[in-house]
Amino acid sequence: MDANLKLRKQVKNEFMEYLTLHKHRKTPERFAILDHIYSTKGHFDMDTLYKSMIEVNFRVSRATLYNTIDLLLDCGLVIKHQFGGNISNYERAYGNENHNHLICTICGEVWEMKNDDILTPAQLKKIRKFNVSYYSMYIYGVCSKCSHAKKMQLRKLTRSVKDKTKDK
Repeated sequence: MDANLKLRKQVKNEFMEYLTLHKHRKTPERFAILDHIYSTKGHFDMDTLYKSMIEVNFRVSRATLYNTIDLLLDCGLVIKHQFGGNISNYERAYGNENHNHLICTICGEVWEMKNDDILTPAQLKKIRKFNVSYYSMYIYGVCSKCSHAKKMQLRKLTRSVKDKTKDK
């Protein structure tokens, strides 16, 4: 069985157990949203999710999306991130490697970086009475594109000031 298909079946079963335990309805829309999220990798916001569901010809209301995301967050199948700004980003909780998020404070772009060496097995053993499921770190800074644009803007400004002082 394909690894992604196996993962999607596993999360569907977990979601089914969660819905049963908490006496929520098991609607086809909820399972379609879960399957759609686990069919793709990476971060998404609610608008992106809504548009991508429509692109695959699955009509779902925004209210259903928001309600389902709340359920998926509560049962631990989706992770919510606030990288800055007013938009929440999400990603699936299972099937992702532990990774760091590099966030540019100027353009808001987010990159993922593997963090295999952040916590070694020996360090994980030192965390007593705590079972680590996953971890993530946010690293804020300025990307090379924004840094270059800032340098060019500064050069332009410096030239402009030099030209004005020459004219006087």
